[in-house]
Amino acid sequence: MKGSCHVPRPPDGQAATVTIPEHDIPDDDVPDGVPEHDPALHLARDHTILSVVSGSRAYGLATGDSDVDRRGVYAAPAPLFWRFAKPPTHLDGPLPEQFSWELERFCALALAANPTVLECLWSPIVEKITPEGEELLALRSAFLSRHAHRTFLRYAQAQFRKLEGDLRNGGAPRWKHVMHMLRLLVSGLHLVRHGEPRVDVGGLRDRLLAVRRGDVGWDEIEAWRAELTADLDAAVAHSPLPPEPDRAAVEDLLISIRRRSVDR
Repeated sequence: MKGSCHVPRPPDGQAATVTIPEHDIPDDDVPDGVPEHDPALHLARDHTILSVVSGSRAYGLATGDSDVDRRGVYAAPAPLFWRFAKPPTHLDGPLPEQFSWELERFCALALAANPTVLECLWSPIVEKITPEGEELLALRSAFLSRHAHRTFLRYAQAQFRKLEGDLRNGGAPRWKHVMHMLRLLVSGLHLVRHGEPRVDVGGLRDRLLAVRRGDVGWDEIEAWRAELTADLDAAVAHSPLPPEPDRAAVEDLLISIRRRSVDR
């Protein structure tokens, strides 16, 4: 049996529906394995405004043994910030294979062009969304800026240095990491060129999975990486992205959600 997840689109776009296995869709009536003694996980579960699928299933690169990786955003009620002990800024959970951020931390990372966080806002598979989550997605372009050129490139370069270290030490690179390094460059290039990240890279599935299997020579991988890097550097000068994100608009949303939580 299958279930459907609503996939929000920008206000002028048409919503779509992605069908995923029913067991991958959280049931609001089930405690999702959250221990009764863990208030942080209960906080995240009860106040999640956005939960998306990430990783290989969102990238269009899933294989038979792929896990369902998830990312979430929870908005802690404002009164919790009035205490000495503040709500957690992030945590593992509340769903299996999920990492979640509190809304303010998520916004700060997105404004800093963190690739992992930005891609959450464009995930093609949304498992749960509230009206506040809809507002967050409607504002997702406000987080974007040309800083993404630097952050996507920096993340990919850091991964590449680790892979080169594996080779220098006489071992084989972790091919899955090689694939994701290239995927990140593809996503970053699309973002800088077209104004949004390319999360689903299914059009490159065969080529990327060949890299993951170790079927592609290192020279070819290095040539592809160098090409993507050069294209990313060249694209930034003509990018449709603004020099800076719209911090004021994001802050207005954060304050609005905080105020509404006081009144509930």
